[in-house]
Amino acid sequence: MQASRRLVLAFAATLISGSALAQAWPSKPIRIVVPFPPGGGTDIIARETSERVSKATGWTFVIDNKPGAGGNLGVDSVAKSPADGYTLVLGQTSNLAINPSLYAKLPYDPQKDLVPVVLIAQAPLVLVTGIGSKYKTLADVTAAAKAKPGQLNFASPGNGTVAHLTSELFQKAAGIKTQHVPYKGAAQALTDVVGGTVELYMSSVPTLLGQIKQGKLRALAVTSAARVDDLPDVPTINESGYKGFDAVTWFGLLAPAGTPKDVVAKVNAEFNKALKAAELRKRLGDEGADAAGGTPDEFAALIKTEIPRWGKVVKDSGARID
Repeated sequence: MQASRRLVLAFAATLISGSALAQAWPSKPIRIVVPFPPGGGTDIIARETSERVSKATGWTFVIDNKPGAGGNLGVDSVAKSPADGYTLVLGQTSNLAINPSLYAKLPYDPQKDLVPVVLIAQAPLVLVTGIGSKYKTLADVTAAAKAKPGQLNFASPGNGTVAHLTSELFQKAAGIKTQHVPYKGAAQALTDVVGGTVELYMSSVPTLLGQIKQGKLRALAVTSAARVDDLPDVPTINESGYKGFDAVTWFGLLAPAGTPKDVVAKVNAEFNKALKAAELRKRLGDEGADAAGGTPDEFAALIKTEIPRWGKVVKDSGARID
């Protein structure tokens, strides 16, 4: 009886402690780790959404860019951080759904070491070429690739990224083969495709939209099932003769496993409020992303579904990082 009473008291103390933490939280700045360099799509989405939540709540957010190893460095740092709600990560398709199959030894398990908080946004990818390129349409690309198999350069932000694997999906659908040119991030790849060093490049719409609107890149096709509002004249791969083609990248906040549920619920509620605001939805839309939202469980279900889906693409492509 005495032992049982101690267990009950200990359990009650844990509940009270967790509730007290949630009530007092946040009492200091909240760090959001972005596992990619500043200026990219993930970074932009982190800053836009956290700024909106900060204005509504008075919470202070600090964006901490930790690029490296395909996003693994930043995600792993959060997985190993204290589970107190003061460290979050804006993860996305590549480091949560693709890397578990791509890397021989991943330093974290996205389903065990992290707890989903809220899905922030989803965005299609876009295939582009330099504005001076001879390729004006997707049909031009497929015709050239069929005429000279394996000779057309097709760049991506890195081996095994969602852009690389989406390009592999397209090549399989089109029955073509190109020469993959992996870069270490978007910056140098953008410079080279604008300058004509590489012929084709694929990345997320938020990453490339600015260059497209400035007339430095020509958008040939987007990967979503429907056209993108900010690129209304750019056809989808789906409508260009490849029925059913639909691939997007998604972005969401996660916390270290063990973070109190009350804190997770609090963050989820505030970001969901922000994502319903017309101003933020427009700002994300201007960057080529669609505001999402939803419950932690719904985000967890998405990750669970996406891991085997992209795992098959990784296997079929032969991509591997040891």
